[in-house]
Amino acid sequence: MIFVTLGTQDKSFSRLLKAIDKEIEKGNIKDKVIVQAGLTKYESKNMEIFSLISAEEFDKFIEKSDLIITHGGAGSILTAIKKNKKVIAAARLSKYREHTNDHQKQIVKEFSQEGYILELRDFSKLSKLIEKSKSFKPKKFKSNTTNFINLIEDYIEKENHISWFNKYREALLYLFFGGCTTLVNIISFYIFRKFGISTYITNVIAWFLSIVFAFFTNKLFVFESKGTNFKESFKEGVSFFVFRIVSLIFDTGIMFLLIDLLSVNEFISKIFTNIFVVIINYFFSKLFIFKNK
Repeated sequence: MIFVTLGTQDKSFSRLLKAIDKEIEKGNIKDKVIVQAGLTKYESKNMEIFSLISAEEFDKFIEKSDLIITHGGAGSILTAIKKNKKVIAAARLSKYREHTNDHQKQIVKEFSQEGYILELRDFSKLSKLIEKSKSFKPKKFKSNTTNFINLIEDYIEKENHISWFNKYREALLYLFFGGCTTLVNIISFYIFRKFGISTYITNVIAWFLSIVFAFFTNKLFVFESKGTNFKESFKEGVSFFVFRIVSLIFDTGIMFLLIDLLSVNEFISKIFTNIFVVIINYFFSKLFIFKNK
């Protein structure tokens, strides 16, 4: 039996499951394959897939397995090698959005160089690595090995010191594309006014185009929504439009309150209102619209 474990990361690692599925289809893997997929959504007729399992079930699968294929999480690797199991590990990579950084590459490399596991770098060579695992004799784990104390300390340090961009990536991208949306609005307004269309109609057209631009940039780049089919995307689009109408009402209401009732300077009122609207639009999108992240 082959046991595949992807840990409990909040990002998908379907790339590894696709590679395993492919080798099963080719007939290169004939063993039963059981997968603890965590939050990775993947369907296959060739593998028995669980999202999360109990600690007892996890230990049972570890004990029964002839080979363990895992992501590059230190905890997953350590659990397997403590049982003297044969392990193939593949690092999650940031370029595929499987993790916020590439620290797992170093973890897998260290374990592999010490002779505890086999490292999977090229997924097209998975079948060869599985064949190699049959004669592979993993080094017995010693819990007091200095090298591994340093390795785990390094792992913890890197986990707790994610780059400032990755840490605030979502908010930074939201602000960037928010600025781009404003430009789309202004440029659209200018172009349509050149055709002699009335100010108010032009304003509505520019607002609509900026909303369309904002929807797709938020969906694809900021919140990375996985609602890819037409029905899900249409539902997100309608919700996005409705909540933008709601924020427009907030905008108008706050401007009226500040300028007409409280006599606050018009320019200051507009700045305050825009900041407020940007914030509520962010939370509307995050909490109610793009929920399939």
